[in-house]
Amino acid sequence: MTFPTFTSTQIDPRARGKELGTLRRRAILANLTGYSDLFAVAGATPAQVRAWGERALERSADWAPHLAEEIAGIAAGAGLEPWQVSVVNARTEILAAIDATGEGECSTSVVLPGSGRPPRTVQTWDWHDHLRDAPMLWELEPRPGHVVRTFTEAGALAKIGVNTAGLGVHFNILRHDSDSADIGVPVHLIARRILDDAATVEEAAGIARSATVSASTVITAVTASGAASIEISPAGVSVIPQGEDGVLQHCNHFLDPALAKGERHATDRPSTYARFQHLRAHTEALSSDDHTTRALAMLSHGPDDAPVCAHPDQTQPINQRWETVATIALDLPAARLRVHQGGPCQVTEATWQTF
Repeated sequence: MTFPTFTSTQIDPRARGKELGTLRRRAILANLTGYSDLFAVAGATPAQVRAWGERALERSADWAPHLAEEIAGIAAGAGLEPWQVSVVNARTEILAAIDATGEGECSTSVVLPGSGRPPRTVQTWDWHDHLRDAPMLWELEPRPGHVVRTFTEAGALAKIGVNTAGLGVHFNILRHDSDSADIGVPVHLIARRILDDAATVEEAAGIARSATVSASTVITAVTASGAASIEISPAGVSVIPQGEDGVLQHCNHFLDPALAKGERHATDRPSTYARFQHLRAHTEALSSDDHTTRALAMLSHGPDDAPVCAHPDQTQPINQRWETVATIALDLPAARLRVHQGGPCQVTEATWQTF
């Protein structure tokens, strides 16, 4: 099993978006339907969702007009209104506005071994199981000669990815007391702009600081020479560098002491701490130069152990069902992604997709 791939041929943002929207129309419509169902179960009305989508598009246009143009192009190609594609890109912001809760989410590990050796990274990407068909792998050139490859969802501008400037990003959701319904720049657009424009961790952090947000997330930026988890919230942005041992790991709680005072996972999703401890306990295997070894080091199932590898409880409503949809490693020297469809418990040498 592999994820669908798409390679853009257009440089102009609107044209690039229209090409994607036209050729991936069915998947984008299915993703929009899946999110509409999720928002409804979580308590949002269609009128609220539209208003939030329109507001996210306005904030996006103010912050990065070319990305708003790309969203409009996707909409034109898919036969949708721009606000509908904006909803897909702003799903984190809409869920924060609803104050959605639930157990689950992603775990990320980065190890910089030093001596000129490339970073060793891996993450699980957990999401609601009814959206397991949403992901795709997308290659694009935001400008000639600069290639971005991203694991994302149909209609969303980016998520986890790499660029040919030597930078990659991992992506985990966070929740903070300052999250609000005053919709800001979607965090998925921040990830895309980092992939488009950044070659260093410092540049990535600067891009994150330039956006006014309404929801929290952590983007872990990685290069050959350094890494940092960029914790983003309406209360501020904090940069957590790798430790002296070259290790940087993150789950779904804030590591910055000041931002941690507004932490929401402490009561809503306490497994984030158990997952973080699992990563710390398996750092040696997570330091391996073999991506399969790193993925298998993430293998841990709840309830007896940390639920790093998640499987949905079908007795729960869709907003409370979580699945490890993908396991992803970054290959920075090659500017490629190694992607396995599913959780670590299904990983073998043969199940990786190189993109």
